[in-house]
Amino acid sequence: MQRFKKLFPLKRCVTFGMIHVGPLPGTPKYQGSVENLIETSCLEAEIFKKCSIDAVIIENMHDVPYIHHSKITPEVTAMMTRICSAVRQLLPRSIKCGVQILASANKEALAVAQAANLDFIRAEGFVFGHVADEGYTDSCAGDLLRYRRNIQADNIMIFTDIKKKHSSHAITSDITIEETAKAAEFFLSDGVIVTGMTTGHAANVEEVSGVKKSVTIPVLVGSGVTSDNVGSFIGKTDGVIVGTHFKKDERWENMVSEDKVKKFMDKMMSYANKTAGETF
Repeated sequence: MQRFKKLFPLKRCVTFGMIHVGPLPGTPKYQGSVENLIETSCLEAEIFKKCSIDAVIIENMHDVPYIHHSKITPEVTAMMTRICSAVRQLLPRSIKCGVQILASANKEALAVAQAANLDFIRAEGFVFGHVADEGYTDSCAGDLLRYRRNIQADNIMIFTDIKKKHSSHAITSDITIEETAKAAEFFLSDGVIVTGMTTGHAANVEEVSGVKKSVTIPVLVGSGVTSDNVGSFIGKTDGVIVGTHFKKDERWENMVSEDKVKKFMDKMMSYANKTAGETF
């Protein structure tokens, strides 16, 4: 928790905004312009900067259909490095930056974060196996943390999804989400992420609360957070990751809406003022 507090020296719940990078070269929906990808990502970063968001996560969300991390090809890592570097240079250091590369390309994300001077990554499949859209994902904690040490990137935090969205967890149905969180903590996760079933689907408040009581590392809510329901998570989580709700018409594939981000951040500040002095 001390590393998280050092990265985010705020006495309130941290807000992470998503930058969903357009389809990358080589993917089915690629539109043929790398410069447009960079420009659009930077435009969204400018909105988050203007609204004083706490952090951004840059993700290749538009690369559908996703492929297993073992099949990720070099141009994905190269392009994400270029885009992340452009966003990082645009934003002040007070706004923290992270990256996620789908699907479960956690080593690639670490490499990008190291090259682009980012602060954290979001990782899938850290502990226990599960079946995702793109196939079976095995646990990666041991390999990933050894890779982080090998590339001297220990300063980059790894926030890990548990019982993640868009996945079947039947093979671990006898293991509760609280026990999964404990396993992630034991395997040195820097923070766990609780989600709903799919993108834009809210996490279960009781599950979030249960996970928070079970571990001493940061707990983040990773899907379905809106201006209307965020109050139910305040005090039960250390941070919220907001993607779909920040988009025009609340569709994840659309551009970020400045009005939506401003409204949300105003609400978060009002909660912070009401709970001044409380530690999250």
